[in-house]
Amino acid sequence: MPSNPEPEVNNHSISFYIILGASLIAFIKTFSLLAPILLSFLLILLISLAVNPMISRIRTLTGGRKGAAGLLVAALVIFIVLTGGAFFGPLKISIINLSAELPGYWERFQKPLIKMEQKVVLSEKKLQAEVTTEIAKIEASEGRPVVAAKTTKSAPPETAKASESIRSRLSEMLQGVVGSFTAMAFNAGQMLVVLVTVFFGVCFTLMNPRPILGAMFSLVPERHHGRALIIMQRIGNFAPNWAGTTLVGMVTIGLLVFLIMLPIFGFMDSLVLGLIAGIMEAVPYLGPTLGAVPALLLALGIGGMTPMWVLLAYIAVQALENNVITPFIMARGMKLHPVAVIFSMLLCVAAFGVLGVLVAAPLVSIVDILHDELYRKRFLPTVTDEDLQHLARRTLREKQSVSN
Repeated sequence: MPSNPEPEVNNHSISFYIILGASLIAFIKTFSLLAPILLSFLLILLISLAVNPMISRIRTLTGGRKGAAGLLVAALVIFIVLTGGAFFGPLKISIINLSAELPGYWERFQKPLIKMEQKVVLSEKKLQAEVTTEIAKIEASEGRPVVAAKTTKSAPPETAKASESIRSRLSEMLQGVVGSFTAMAFNAGQMLVVLVTVFFGVCFTLMNPRPILGAMFSLVPERHHGRALIIMQRIGNFAPNWAGTTLVGMVTIGLLVFLIMLPIFGFMDSLVLGLIAGIMEAVPYLGPTLGAVPALLLALGIGGMTPMWVLLAYIAVQALENNVITPFIMARGMKLHPVAVIFSMLLCVAAFGVLGVLVAAPLVSIVDILHDELYRKRFLPTVTDEDLQHLARRTLREKQSVSN
């Protein structure tokens, strides 16, 4: 009797789904450990695809891909070294000035605190005396013996405790600030490790990207290679556009910081601060904060009200960047809705941490490409963009003549 193959197929399908479910659970459990690796790989792939058109143009002059990649990396390293060297001198002078002025800052900070403590002590004594006098009057009117000396003697320890509480609360506040800076430094260290990994990964990928792309196609069944090729080509087409919009944002923030800092620090220092702010703009949210640190150090070296004005200026620039510049540039340059960009930023920060913002806008475009190639062509083959806009207008109860 020939055996029935159906049970074997069912057993194979059940085991396949069990393995798939177990792999999914393991991936979810270990996602916190895998997130930096996935983020690094995604950044390496996107940056390599974005720079690939430039490499293709340069290789016509150098005669090879490795030479073109090496030339581009060398230019980037020289730019970073020159920027750091230009800022090292002013930063060293500011640190020396700050260390010299620090005792004076602490003395000026302590004076109002001591005055406040003395006022607390005097007010406590005055209040204690008034209460004692009122109690004495009440007892005298009722014909009871007056006892007020003990209460006045017990006042100084209480007032001393009250005055000391101000300093204790201040020390607790300072400890909280130090803890916040420590957490920020830890995040900056993680960011630096990821960025260094991405830098070297991009360098090696640009020299020979074919094995990586070939490995990605090897994970796709052969019958789907045509669709996968279309998706990869579309991602390769939008990656340079994403890099261009990011560069526009960096130039915009750098120029804005330069113009704001120019009246405070002069031309050279403001130019260096603008370059640092522009480079840090590639790391949204955390980047502007780190970019403000050199400016604050320079301002503390000058003293006076300069640190406060510099801090307020950077807060205004960051607020303008997060709420206007970044969503507007990403939306116009990559033809994405600002709400989609903001929502993607929040989602990527939750999934990958602070550096997840780097891939927020590209992920919106990738999801749009995947939706268009995998979902829409299969489940919405006859639905056009005009049909979707018509449904949206009906939802909003708008007339057909309304264009926006």
